[in-house]
Amino acid sequence: QVQLVESGGGSVQAGGSLRLSCAASIRTFSTSVGWFRQAPGKEREFVAAHNWRDTTFYADSVKGRFTISRDNAKKTVYLQMSSLKPEDTAVYHCAATYARYANYGQGSTYDYWGQGTQVTVSS
Repeated sequence: QVQLVESGGGSVQAGGSLRLSCAASIRTFSTSVGWFRQAPGKEREFVAAHNWRDTTFYADSVKGRFTISRDNAKKTVYLQMSSLKPEDTAVYHCAATYARYANYGQGSTYDYWGQGTQVTVSS
């Protein structure tokens, strides 16, 4: 069983930055991890992923602004968000999977999810 706990959310003005963390309670941090977000009234959408082969993936809407990274020793994945826009406002969830060679941009790929952390960007 994998438990994921997100932190680092908050309120920021447009153009600002936040760093989200996703800490995993897991014996060996060999999973692929993704970040997804869901805004009120909208479907959940993919944000970024860092797979088991250290390959990263980003949604077009965040490329060049967000960076996903991981610290295997700390069993933590980070999402550095810069140049934030009001449309980035959402609850951000991290998710993990042991799946190999999967579509890491799909929520159905992931087996474990955190509770989420709220990010609010004001104009």
